Amino acid sequence: MKNRLQTCIVRAFPAILGIFLHSPFSAPLTAQANPSPTPEPAAVAPAAAITDRRFGVIESFEDPSAAGRLGVAWTRARFQWAEMQPDGPDDWQPPLDDETLDDELAAGREVVGLLIGIPQWARDGRGLPRGLDLPADDPENTWASFVAETVNRYEGRIDHWIIWNEPDIDDDDAPGHTWDGTIEEYFQLQRTAYLAAKAANPDAVVHLGAFTYFWDPGYFSRFLDIVAADPDAADNNHYFDIATAHLYFQTNAIYNVLYAFRNVMDGHGLDQPVWLVETNAPPIDDPYWTVDNWTLSVTIYEQAAFVPQALAVAMAAGADRIAFYKLKDTEDDLAANPEPFGLLRWDDSRRPAFDTYRIAIRMLSGVTSAGRARWDGVGQVRLEQAESTTTVLFARLPDPQIARVEAVAATAELVDMWGVRETIEARGGYFTVELPGALCTQTIADYCMIGGTTFYLIQQPDEDSAAAVKADSRMPDEEPATGDSLQDSPPVPVQTELPTSTPSPEPSSSITATSVPAEAAAASGILPPPAATEGPPPATPAAALPDEASADPEPEIAGLFVLGLGIALGLGMVGWWILGRK
Repeated sequence: MKNRLQTCIVRAFPAILGIFLHSPFSAPLTAQANPSPTPEPAAVAPAAAITDRRFGVIESFEDPSAAGRLGVAWTRARFQWAEMQPDGPDDWQPPLDDETLDDELAAGREVVGLLIGIPQWARDGRGLPRGLDLPADDPENTWASFVAETVNRYEGRIDHWIIWNEPDIDDDDAPGHTWDGTIEEYFQLQRTAYLAAKAANPDAVVHLGAFTYFWDPGYFSRFLDIVAADPDAADNNHYFDIATAHLYFQTNAIYNVLYAFRNVMDGHGLDQPVWLVETNAPPIDDPYWTVDNWTLSVTIYEQAAFVPQALAVAMAAGADRIAFYKLKDTEDDLAANPEPFGLLRWDDSRRPAFDTYRIAIRMLSGVTSAGRARWDGVGQVRLEQAESTTTVLFARLPDPQIARVEAVAATAELVDMWGVRETIEARGGYFTVELPGALCTQTIADYCMIGGTTFYLIQQPDEDSAAAVKADSRMPDEEPATGDSLQDSPPVPVQTELPTSTPSPEPSSSITATSVPAEAAAASGILPPPAATEGPPPATPAAALPDEASADPEPEIAGLFVLGLGIALGLGMVGWWILGRK
């Protein structure tokens, strides 16, 4: 009986220890079975310091800890009138409770409000806000009253307000359709909101509703024509302080459309900033949320590459701020959205794009000027920072490409989009970077819709390195030919000036989807290193960047405890077995 009991205990010991190792007390030590391509690291680093006000994420309050790890500086919250005052003007059901809002502000994140929606009691016969054509200070103007009350209640805590969302989508059956009125009636909605908001809080910053461009490319220009015709527009900053855009999927389109918006505003004599409030390229192949009826093909790793590419071209086009829609999938998203937009899934696991955004924020913080230097088989964007020059590089074709970047230092740090660094040397006055080809599951005209693995080439020039580069550049066999198209063009100051050359829009009508085998994806280098063969790819290396926060020491303590317990149980079993043989 004793021997049989000993045998049972010995055989059960690994299972017992395994159960303990997977208990809540030791969760940070073990890798759970999870189809997440980038599982959360065992030791979660504390929130990153916010280093640049430019970068944001929509609805950061869905996971404030994750938003802190990203280091985003701002977010947007939706204030849906029909949900806040469902039964009448005396209702008040805010979308954010005071504690949630205070936590966001305490974390250093600015909150931008989106005002949208019409409750049934406030609709007129056409479904628009009742009294919209009345003056903004008339109590019978229900929209003006709602805007004034909301802006007044949040004065000092929320001072940025976006008026409506994508009013240029005029297809009633489109998922993003929100405005049933004409463009003239939208102008009245905007004018009323501007005047009511400024009366309630003179420090309020009023945004235009975000335009998508592709539903109606001429909408923005026609809207500004209507604004210009208003005799009081000039005295009221033309009824908006910031223009807003929503642009998805195509890095080339982000640059072209933002540039076009800037040109339209210049043509009307306006110099308000432009924010890219929503961008993303949601994947179709996420194991948690596959998309069957997709329009544009994006893999989960192409989404990860899209993040730094979109940031770089948006800054080159003069975007004042940029945010990704959205931080996290919620329960309502599956019914509302055809694709998964979250950087996090609803179970808190991370999509690879979360990691590439975290790295991009650190790499691109403090940019003072930016310009698109090359845009053919290679995407090349040059960004100036206080003490360095960063060039963002990626292939725009499925074949490997060569990029040459003019050297302003003898050596440079080459950082890939996962945060892995190496030091490279200049030759003949240039850095030469071999870029792996793009996955190219979707083409737009002659190029891949989303480029390949993105790299950051970081140069920190000083007098000695500049002299070394100048001497090295005299090598006759390395000197580039006059007018070499690979040379960088002069950078363009962000927010103040535009790119020096007019972009050549690439047509969007010729679209071809192609499939890419797994071995091609691995060869492209777009997967996070080291290359994965079986199971989920590894997470971004925690020590890849020097400014990453150190790991929390608590998992180390828990690990020592579990290890000690395991050794003690093992020794006990050996002693039991020895005693049993006597």
